[in-house]
Amino acid sequence: MVQRPIYLDSHATTPVDPRVLEAMLPFFTEHFGNPASLTHSYGWEAEAAVQHARETLAMAINASPEEIVLTSGATEANNLAIKGVAEAYLSKGRHIVTVQTEHNAVLDPCAYLEKLGFEVTYLPVQPDGLVNLAQLAQALRDDTVLVSVMAANNEIGVLQPLADIGALCRDRAILFHSDAAQAIGKIPLDVQAMAVDLLSLTAHKVYGPKGIGALYVRRRNPRVTVAAQLHGGGHERGMRSGTLYTPQIVGFAKAVELGLADMAREGDRLTHLRHSLWHQLQPLGGLHLNGHPSQRLPGNLNVSVAGVDGQALLLGLRSTVALSSGAACSTASTAPSHVLKALGRDDRLAYASLRFGLGRWTTEAEIDQVATAVMATVQALRTKTLVSQ
Repeated sequence: MVQRPIYLDSHATTPVDPRVLEAMLPFFTEHFGNPASLTHSYGWEAEAAVQHARETLAMAINASPEEIVLTSGATEANNLAIKGVAEAYLSKGRHIVTVQTEHNAVLDPCAYLEKLGFEVTYLPVQPDGLVNLAQLAQALRDDTVLVSVMAANNEIGVLQPLADIGALCRDRAILFHSDAAQAIGKIPLDVQAMAVDLLSLTAHKVYGPKGIGALYVRRRNPRVTVAAQLHGGGHERGMRSGTLYTPQIVGFAKAVELGLADMAREGDRLTHLRHSLWHQLQPLGGLHLNGHPSQRLPGNLNVSVAGVDGQALLLGLRSTVALSSGAACSTASTAPSHVLKALGRDDRLAYASLRFGLGRWTTEAEIDQVATAVMATVQALRTKTLVSQ
């Protein structure tokens, strides 16, 4: 049997935890009712499971269950938040502020709105990937309706100062949205303390199933309005129509519950493994850490390697370790990472980057094997380059 490569691409997706799958299975065959069918027990069972899941998700971010709008994932949640606010607040203004290092699920809806006459300010980041709060404050205008800044970057793992950003927005009565797809279940999130008005979530980055996510929409202080982007039945209090996928919703809540229960211990463990990998790679030289050294997701290490061809590096490693050089949704692109370019990396370093996404089942032994493989591959490529010169 061929041994599969070590999986270190947890920012792209994670395997479903067996405990999550166990919670989901009865809702495929036994409790299969439609949560909107409220005239019989099959529907009541499904509706009760969905309500329990809402309560779990709400508790995880210090919200109320009524503020959780279930979606197909974070991409839909981002679209609903950005387009929905833009449409609902037309009378206030047509200006949106976001960041150059956002996921395409934020950047693309913003670009779409620009075609409709909205103005979008794309803030740069500092060399460590963090937003400059003074620049953000200067970008806010009387006609700004929304600020969108992700909680944790999907490529470099950087954690933005959400509470500081939320305070700036609240002082100006501007709505604040955050894409927390990479953050839920891994770092503490509190929409009250952080003054977040809309928060996008997904399950498959936290050992839950693909195809399910949620958008938190604040109901008070202030009450936020979003215009529906999917119509056809008025589900989710009119904000997102479509039959609720009960098994996925149950799995989402279970995954978040497990993540919260083990967050501190797992965070410490992954941080230790990340430091171990980084230190083992040091003898190579020519390494550039992408993103803030400590204000980042515990399981994220993004490194640019000088003196090698990026494509050759990934090809040389693919039989040993499964990882990527950037966002999973952009792997088919021939352009260098827009995130690394925003940090100031030149094209060659941006191409020659490795995004290590450590996960729940990553072991010390695997980290040692990966470090050995990376060092051998880089050294071989550098030697080959010298010989050919």
